[in-house]
Amino acid sequence: MTRFRARLLGHARFSAGGPAPITRLLSLLLFALLAGCASNAALDAARAQLASGNDEAGLRLYEDALRQEPDNRSLRSQYYRQRELVFTRWLGEADAYRVQGRLAEASELYARVQRLDPDNARARQGLSELDSAERQAIWLKEAEAAIAQGQWELAESRLDAILERNRAHERARLLRARVQQRKPAPSAPPSAIKSPFEKPISLEFRDVPIRQVFEVIARSANINFVFDKDVRPDIKVTLFVRNTSIDEVVRLILTTNQLDRKLLSENSVLVYPNTPAKQKDYQELVVKSFFLANADPKQALALVKALVKTRDAFIDEKLNLLIVKDTAEAVRLTEQVIGALDQAEPEVVLEVEVLEIARTRLRELGIRFPDTLSYGVLGAGGAAGPASIDINDTAQLLTVPNPSLILNLKNERGSSNLLANPRIRVKNREKAKVHIGDKVPVFTTTSTANVGVSASVAYLDVGLKLEVEPQVSVDDDVSIKVNLEVSSIIKEIPGPAGSLAYQVGTRLATTVLRLRNGETQILAGLISDEERNTGNRLPGLGDLPLVGRLFGSERDASNKTEIVLLITPRIVRSLPRAEIAGPSLPSGTDTAVGVLPLRMQPQARISLSTQAPTGPRPAGLPEPAAPPANGQLQGSAAADARIGGEWLLQASLTAPTALGSAQAVAVYDPAQLEFVPAEGSSLAQPGRALVNFAGGGTEARADLRFKVVAKAPGSTAVQLLVGNAQDSAGAQFPVNAPAPITLRIVP
Repeated sequence: MTRFRARLLGHARFSAGGPAPITRLLSLLLFALLAGCASNAALDAARAQLASGNDEAGLRLYEDALRQEPDNRSLRSQYYRQRELVFTRWLGEADAYRVQGRLAEASELYARVQRLDPDNARARQGLSELDSAERQAIWLKEAEAAIAQGQWELAESRLDAILERNRAHERARLLRARVQQRKPAPSAPPSAIKSPFEKPISLEFRDVPIRQVFEVIARSANINFVFDKDVRPDIKVTLFVRNTSIDEVVRLILTTNQLDRKLLSENSVLVYPNTPAKQKDYQELVVKSFFLANADPKQALALVKALVKTRDAFIDEKLNLLIVKDTAEAVRLTEQVIGALDQAEPEVVLEVEVLEIARTRLRELGIRFPDTLSYGVLGAGGAAGPASIDINDTAQLLTVPNPSLILNLKNERGSSNLLANPRIRVKNREKAKVHIGDKVPVFTTTSTANVGVSASVAYLDVGLKLEVEPQVSVDDDVSIKVNLEVSSIIKEIPGPAGSLAYQVGTRLATTVLRLRNGETQILAGLISDEERNTGNRLPGLGDLPLVGRLFGSERDASNKTEIVLLITPRIVRSLPRAEIAGPSLPSGTDTAVGVLPLRMQPQARISLSTQAPTGPRPAGLPEPAAPPANGQLQGSAAADARIGGEWLLQASLTAPTALGSAQAVAVYDPAQLEFVPAEGSSLAQPGRALVNFAGGGTEARADLRFKVVAKAPGSTAVQLLVGNAQDSAGAQFPVNAPAPITLRIVP
């Protein structure tokens, strides 16, 4: 070594003018060695950080190492694998926090993922859903406050807005069901203009022509009635009502005489026969699209046709879309039944552990003597002699198989555990299969005359096979059909033409379990216990007491195996509870699907009273009191608004006397405008906004704000109406509504 070092140094001195090839080579090797050591140190540090829970620091170290060695494929693979594992864990925790309402923790985890991977789509979507969740939390608090104050319409509008964005919001679904159970049933269709029709009235008629009845109501309540030419004039009406709203009385008269109505304005009604032909002429239809999240569109179509009797419906299976054209009442009923059908299917995670516990014991003690002795003549070259033996020949030999004696001293004990621990996520009433083992080939030969022999191969599944089918119930119990089979090859059996067959040992268990969420069930007792005792002794000597052990060998073998199955269901998504499903839904009648039921409810103490006329025309009736002076509702707003901008509509109400209270309704197109609730205003339902006018004078003002959500330029209209206008003494007065306000939408 010393001599080599001296030669190397001498060579270096000789080549001082430039780097020697061997020096350059050693430098490169030394650099590579140091770089490898540095890389290994960086990887070790990164692994240590990940193991200690500092995931972000560990990934940063991986990034630094990869930046130094961008061509290192092994390092790149490790980095991306570790990053994927860390991101999956972070995003899973963030999703769980978001569902639990822990928005701050979820936001921090999503932001952590975005710091390391700015283009991560799942993190970006999670942050967007967090923004929506914050708005939903505000709406939920407003809904809870409205429920406490009995403001059912406001609470329902807030909860509908939440469920429109997140159908799985269990708290919102529960509160909405509570609102539907507690709020009073409406006495008029939502499309009715309530200001003139809410007035209570008392009527007494006996066999009076229907046109005279409506004439009395028209004079008493300042309401216009227009009759279709096919309304029979000979219809007689007998009616005795007290303190009942005009709307309920009109509906009752029309329904009992096979007539129907159509509202033309706030105080004008068209009356026509309730026949299929007239319904086609006068009944207005609406079209609505339902994008289904979970339900099958074919099932939804069958449901709508069976319950709502809708004939005009279309489905698109690619988009999971259902389009319905029907009356407004039928479409509202369709919304309710589709909402009950379009629920996410329950899912269960099954944690399964399968253990095969095997214990073996083998003990073999004693001397094994040869089983045979051979006597014969030794031939030339050691070959066997002739078939006949000459007893006088001295060249005879007694032979013993080699080896002649075997001393057995064996004592073996063993145990083995075979563990399979799969986690299976499966939908309700769907089968999940797990196979852990081998596919053993089995060859089959077929011989055909004049053709030859052909061979085919089939595969035999050997190992662990598990089939489970869960069914989730409403009370969070899980019924599971379990089919467990454990098989193994015991021995090979040779077949004809060199083929092989196998003897397979199988243990099979099939059962149905019903477990609580998180409960663990153990299925055990599939035991195979085999014991063998074999002895090999010399005849006679081996049977002697005590010393007989010296002339024989004993072999004791014991094999015991047991299969144990542990299964734990954990519900990921359960069925909606009974209280969330809500109360029964009014579905109308066979001929009028979705209309509200006829109800006659007592009204205020002040009512209009009329008596039956005595002649062909109500000339003998006292002239009704002059109707109160009308109020005036007006609206002013800019004529243009940009897409994405805001539009302000200023409404003013002028009362004939001191105003007590009034409520305005703004009817708009929700596809073009989105109402922005403010103090004193609320969203009744998409397309209808409510504004309360405060009393104290003869004039009241209110602002309605809208956001322009139209997709393209165009125009839209907003109609202002008033209901429940009362003066300071509590008396109602009619209000003239303005013409629709037209808005031009510009880019």
